[in-house]
Amino acid sequence: MQVTAQHALAAILVAGLAPVAGSFVATVVERWPAGQPIGFDRSRCAACGRMLGALELVPLLSYAVQRGRCRGCGTAIPAALPLTELAAVAIALSALWRDDGWLAWIGAFLGWTLMTLALIDWRHMWLPDALTLPLTAAGLGVTAWLTPERALDHLAAAAGGWLVLTGLGWLYRRLRQRDGLGGGDAKLLAAAGAWLGSAALPAVVLLASLAALLWALLTRRTDPAAALPFGSFLAGAAWLGWLASG
Repeated sequence: MQVTAQHALAAILVAGLAPVAGSFVATVVERWPAGQPIGFDRSRCAACGRMLGALELVPLLSYAVQRGRCRGCGTAIPAALPLTELAAVAIALSALWRDDGWLAWIGAFLGWTLMTLALIDWRHMWLPDALTLPLTAAGLGVTAWLTPERALDHLAAAAGGWLVLTGLGWLYRRLRQRDGLGGGDAKLLAAAGAWLGSAALPAVVLLASLAALLWALLTRRTDPAAALPFGSFLAGAAWLGWLASG
């Protein structure tokens, strides 16, 4: 009976909730930075403005049935939408690989939040406090609930992560007379510390830094003054750190 209940939770998470979560993330990434309403505005085709029906909003399925095009004007639907929905499913599957039952749901929500932050930072160079700060609080709360003996370490990791990147940003600004690290990066590292603890933070920072450096080299972004969405790499490294900590 216990196995059956866990399988039911897994099926709901992957097949039911994950695609919807991916669709919601795509909406947030598209609308929030533009100052558009997220939850109380009907979806419309970006090209012709036609209001979309319920059958056109089924995650993954609608895109496949419509062959990636608006039923009204025939304009191609951005591939970012189904890709984000698929990424949400992949996050749910990896959370289930790490944990089972309700713990997998907690991991999936962490992954979806990190994905939202990564995509917003990648497209808009912005890490909203409305996501990073609650994510930090949630990490501390989950730790206090599941492993109370590690609560103090995770609290110290959150504070230390914020202090380290804030200090590096301040030092860079003093030496180069321009910003090098945004305040959102420090808050995201604090969230990573709240979820992962102090032992994992050096690996998270190292992995994010190496990935950012590799991306800069591959895209020939060698100008030291060029903006870099470091938060995107930091979010990815934090998720890998979470999976490895299971």
